[in-house]
Amino acid sequence: MTKFKGTSQQYSPLASDNAEVDAMMDEYIREHIDAEGDYLHRLWRDTQMKLSYGQMASGHIQGRLLKMLVGMIHPKRVLELGTFSGYSALSMAEALEEGAELHTIEVFDEQEDFLRPRFAGSNYARFIHLHIGDALSIVPQLPTPWDLVFIDADKRQYVDYYRMVLPLVRPGGYIIADNTLWYGRVIEQNTRPSDHQTLGIKAFNDLVASDSSVEKVIVPVRDGLTIIKKKEGTHTPKI
Repeated sequence: MTKFKGTSQQYSPLASDNAEVDAMMDEYIREHIDAEGDYLHRLWRDTQMKLSYGQMASGHIQGRLLKMLVGMIHPKRVLELGTFSGYSALSMAEALEEGAELHTIEVFDEQEDFLRPRFAGSNYARFIHLHIGDALSIVPQLPTPWDLVFIDADKRQYVDYYRMVLPLVRPGGYIIADNTLWYGRVIEQNTRPSDHQTLGIKAFNDLVASDSSVEKVIVPVRDGLTIIKKKEGTHTPKI
């Protein structure tokens, strides 16, 4: 299935022990869902060729899922934490309605030269606002509320991101968090103290599970996608 940063290990909750079968299943799924389109396909190829850890891009299957979720939610204002190569931002932007806006934040300034021309050259440039810097510093400066927040940034800070954005999401709005099954390591009983990313994801999952102000479900797509809905008429607790 999908390779992840810093390891050659592959993981999917639905994967078998047969790598060939897994690859065939991935191909079968891609052949039976909507195509990603030429522009996104070229972006995916550029990502693999020109960026380190290109496998971190959302890719065809998750990109089509993000587009469909945006189409179902009809958000006017979308916030993305973690732009990387822009694949997920462009996938979501495909489903935005006129007048909507998507603000995406990338911490690594070396990505900017890759991102800006690819956003500008797309059919969705009018929707996308790119910010370079630390999300924890940038988000409080942006207007609110948000209809949808997609979290796919530093796994060590997922708890901080959640605590920051939940009060900024409108009642009935959504937070989607990526990589919440994290190599399958979330089920390990004794996580190494030095494995800060796994500890961050586990703390995030535990926090969301205990938060009665939201509905939540984990979808075993790629490395796990948690879909969170802020309940209507519920006071956001201090968490």
